[in-house]
Amino acid sequence: MTAPQGPAGEHVAAGAAPDPTRWKALGVIAVAQLMVVLDASIVNIAIPSARDDLGISNANVQWIVTAYTLAFGGLLLLGGRIADFTGRKKTFVIGLLGFAFASGLGGIAPNQELLFAARALQGAFGALLAPAALSIITVTFTEPKERAKAFGVFGAISGGGAAIGLILGGVLTEYFSWRWCLGVNVPIAVLAALAAIPYVHESRAPGDRSYDIPGTVLATLGLVTLVYGFTEAAKEDVGWTAGSTITFLTVAVLLLVAFVAYEARAKNPLLPLRVVLDRNRGGAYLVFLFVGAGLFAMFLFLTFYLQQTLGYSPLKSGFAFLPFSLGIIATAGIAAQLLPRIGPRPLLLVGLVLAIAGMLWLTQVTRDTSYWTHVLPSEIVMSVGMALVFIPASSVALVGVGGHDAGIASAVLNTAQQIGGSLGTALLNTLYASAITSYIADNLRDPQQAAAVQGEALIRGYHVAFFWGSMLLLCGLVAAALLINARREDVPAEGAVAV
Repeated sequence: MTAPQGPAGEHVAAGAAPDPTRWKALGVIAVAQLMVVLDASIVNIAIPSARDDLGISNANVQWIVTAYTLAFGGLLLLGGRIADFTGRKKTFVIGLLGFAFASGLGGIAPNQELLFAARALQGAFGALLAPAALSIITVTFTEPKERAKAFGVFGAISGGGAAIGLILGGVLTEYFSWRWCLGVNVPIAVLAALAAIPYVHESRAPGDRSYDIPGTVLATLGLVTLVYGFTEAAKEDVGWTAGSTITFLTVAVLLLVAFVAYEARAKNPLLPLRVVLDRNRGGAYLVFLFVGAGLFAMFLFLTFYLQQTLGYSPLKSGFAFLPFSLGIIATAGIAAQLLPRIGPRPLLLVGLVLAIAGMLWLTQVTRDTSYWTHVLPSEIVMSVGMALVFIPASSVALVGVGGHDAGIASAVLNTAQQIGGSLGTALLNTLYASAITSYIADNLRDPQQAAAVQGEALIRGYHVAFFWGSMLLLCGLVAAALLINARREDVPAEGAVAV
């Protein structure tokens, strides 16, 4: 007779007493998660100031976001394996210290190249930190009710932290410097790492501990090449039909096809294809991919609109975004109550329709439209829609998953969201920059009118970005309508957790 196993496969003694330091360990993990969530929203507010300070072009500014999300999403699955195999506590502490180092490096970056490299390094260490934190919660809280409370704290930090980050980012950027939006992570990460030493206990997964290095290399190189191809297309002297653009995009497709082919034969694949080929799970991942693509870009271009067109300060921009975060938090509870009653599909479809409507509303902004009549209503509509999407899609991602694949299913969901953010930001920034360039070339006749034409060109760029962002959300709607058919009784009580 075999010994009972914990949720991640560790053997545990029957009737073993719960970890006496588990709630303190949760406090440490909550601080680390808060730092990661704060970083994302803080940096969004700081982007215009960093761009102006370092002289970053319109074509390259998206790398402040993309370098992080691409490294995070591309390495997240590998990070989860490293945490399971080498030790979750060790990986968690290394992730914290590495995140602190990368944040400090970005905060002192004298040029765009070092800033982009530091953001990528942040993403790489975040890919170690995030899955390690989730795994530690799973193995530390073995009693279902306590685990539900622990994940509830984790989710509340994720939602509330984004709202706090918007305000904190505005304060730091306006009264200190955009550099402090990165530097603030250093003391938080170091203190959390020190606290983890006595309160977080080490754990590892049993069984095969081999790494899928070829799969990781193929996936990461393929995604980086794809994003770089989009960036090449955004350059004024290159474009979509240039040989370099076509070469990068072709190589990217070949690398990603090779990744899928290799994963189908690998003994211990980074991404087991059985997880993603299920109809409902695959639909949920596609929804998160397209939603991530549209949503990350919305934050970027709406930040530009608020600061460089409406003239908002960084702090005022932070407050202007606040209704979006609060709307998600307020609606998430309602969505969670509706899910077991009506099932995931109706919520997903309604949520995506609302999100598309909110994004299209933003295509009506001009140089002098009011925040109260255009930006605020669109934020509220989108936030309600996103809450109706996130809750059911996270649950559908675990439909029919056995215990052995539950961790990887959650990781794929997060990977889809981050990769979607990377590709969507790169693609929409390319279209945004091209629209600005084309408008100026077509309309600038008198040098004395340069400022006015430049202002209208920016509006044209926003309209293009928001329109195609809505089209990405429409792709998510189509995926949900065609693929997701899970009923309310099919959905597990605990959904995947997004990081």
